[in-house]
Amino acid sequence: MTQIMLYFDRHEYAARIVAAIIYALTSAIAINIFWTPGHIYSSGFTGLAQILNTLGLRYLHMNISIGLLLILLNVPVLILGYRKLGYRFTMFTALALLLAAIAIRIVPSPGTWVHDPLVLAIFGGGINGFGTGFALRTGLSTGGLDIIGIVARKKFGMRMGAVNLTFNFFILLTAGYLFGPQYALYTGISLIVNAYMIDNFYTRQQKLQVMIVTEQPDRVIEMLQQNIRRGITIVHDAEGGYNHHEKEILFTVISAYERYDFRDALEQADPKAWSSTWRIEHTTGRFYEPKL
Repeated sequence: MTQIMLYFDRHEYAARIVAAIIYALTSAIAINIFWTPGHIYSSGFTGLAQILNTLGLRYLHMNISIGLLLILLNVPVLILGYRKLGYRFTMFTALALLLAAIAIRIVPSPGTWVHDPLVLAIFGGGINGFGTGFALRTGLSTGGLDIIGIVARKKFGMRMGAVNLTFNFFILLTAGYLFGPQYALYTGISLIVNAYMIDNFYTRQQKLQVMIVTEQPDRVIEMLQQNIRRGITIVHDAEGGYNHHEKEILFTVISAYERYDFRDALEQADPKAWSSTWRIEHTTGRFYEPKL
């Protein structure tokens, strides 16, 4: 049993390291190749680091590295993550930030290679949102607003993209102040694309309500609870309209991340059962969140 647990731990660690590398590269590409040439800002603490870098260049004639600023800004948030989310989560977050700082330093900037800021805004937001969403999907945070957003999601059930947009209004206004109103709009477009990509890749936060109709409720319940840790509500004395067999209706809520595990478990428990799912916006009560 110990060897099995060590195997899964190593597999999980390897997946998170790969996710940290992917996030670092996508973040550096978005900043150096798309956003900086287009005077467009990222979301969260990365955008704040960009703003401080711009202000330093414009008013203090100092080029303070965006990567260094990103690490310094995240120190208090990492402390929050350590207290609220645990040591392992914070360790991998620090790794992702360090790799991102190095990548931002290494990936070259081509200057103004595209003269349409809208193109730069859309592709920068899409690339960064993909990297952030992929990292979050593997249980890895990218620091800053991601940690604040995860804490808010665990406590209030808020969506990650919504949390980012809420905190990023200041960045949008600053972009308009520094480069003109049109760049505030381009930054806003990039933030929306970024949030959309995060919500589509970070499927752990998306909740699905599931209804199952089965003639073997005990077997289905046992199999589901072995594979996904969810409470199940039973509606007794249902009847099939075609063959008039007695059936039971089961209701549960899963995350979109668990939908394939659910499908396989249901198929194994009762191949003749059928189910339907639909997305829900909010849950209250004791909905289990996997440990990060």
